[in-house]
Amino acid sequence: MRILLVVFLIALTGAANAGDIEAKVNAALADEARPEADVARDRNRRPLQTLEFFGLEDDMTVIELMPGGGWYTRVLAPVLRDNGKLYVALGTNRVRDRVLTEPGFDKVEVIETTANIHRPADSRFYALEPFEFGISDVDMVLTFRNVHNFGAEHRAILNQQVFDVLRSGGLYGVVDHTARHMEPPNPENRRRIDPVVVIKEMLDIGFEFVGFSDLHYRADDELEYEVGRRSVSGNTDRFTLLFRKP
Repeated sequence: MRILLVVFLIALTGAANAGDIEAKVNAALADEARPEADVARDRNRRPLQTLEFFGLEDDMTVIELMPGGGWYTRVLAPVLRDNGKLYVALGTNRVRDRVLTEPGFDKVEVIETTANIHRPADSRFYALEPFEFGISDVDMVLTFRNVHNFGAEHRAILNQQVFDVLRSGGLYGVVDHTARHMEPPNPENRRRIDPVVVIKEMLDIGFEFVGFSDLHYRADDELEYEVGRRSVSGNTDRFTLLFRKP
């Protein structure tokens, strides 16, 4: 009986945490200060379900990599503001100069690194020089539609640093545009990546594969066209993968 009670209390605590995350994410999404362009993407990006799949909790220390214009930063920052910590790292200029200057984002911290992200001449990929985040024991690292930007050598640099910055049991969540398995590079798939390749590379680094979600599966994306094409943009098939540091 005592064992059953303990199991019940653990389950109850987990349900309560899930409820807290749902309420906080929904509150962030309902913020009137969010740009209309961000709101218009909610249905497609399904942030609540995505963050629930990744196991986000409001007391975590989280790094968002390459936050772009801050679409997810605007969701994560309010959720983590009171009990957790949000860092942004790599390619942070836009979010630093725009989003983080707005009210309510003062607790988000930019990790300044020596990483030099650049695109070499005549290369389809960006290069990422070796670097360190300069912190440790992070609970979660997230990146959305960024891994495809780098070739294998520079993905390895990125993934190794993510592995090193996470605590044991820390989680790495990745969303990106799906490429057809083993399809050779061509102009139409330059912003896509094979999820099987991503999983293999993570395992090579030392991550455990936790699982995948079909949240962003799109049956009508034939994996044939560049993601910016009008017929595909906003409706790309995206894989959603979760990894754990042992």
